[in-house]
Amino acid sequence: MKKLLSLSVLGMMLLSGLAQAQVMIHDAYVRATPPNAQNSAAFLQLMNHSKEAVALVGASSDIAEKVELHNHIMADGMMKMRQVERIEVGPMETVSLQPGGYHIMLMGLHGPLKEDQEVEFTLTFASGETVSFTAPVKSINGKPAKMNHDH
Repeated sequence: MKKLLSLSVLGMMLLSGLAQAQVMIHDAYVRATPPNAQNSAAFLQLMNHSKEAVALVGASSDIAEKVELHNHIMADGMMKMRQVERIEVGPMETVSLQPGGYHIMLMGLHGPLKEDQEVEFTLTFASGETVSFTAPVKSINGKPAKMNHDH
């Protein structure tokens, strides 16, 4: 009986920890590419519904050789894209991963990304928690996006 009670308490603690670290993904999409493009990007709303800050530290997908977190910065009078180690999301806040800002960079694509295709992702947080989701591929303004990045 004592062992069952201990297991019940442990289970409740785990569930409450998961509820506190609740991160949700909304409005995710991946840019469609022209036939020979090597890179694309994914965008989304990262919502932290917990009372603790969280940090996104990685992303993965099987559609590309490399998947990295990136941001656009102003450097030497030019807008440049740079890899970042983490994206902080404060308690009860939403961070937008969007064109011209934070985004998930897909490099070394295994093939073109076509509208209405779906892409599987897993995000990894500093706590070790992971969140998996599926994002549709969308063309921007009815045309595949032209990816012109200066690294």
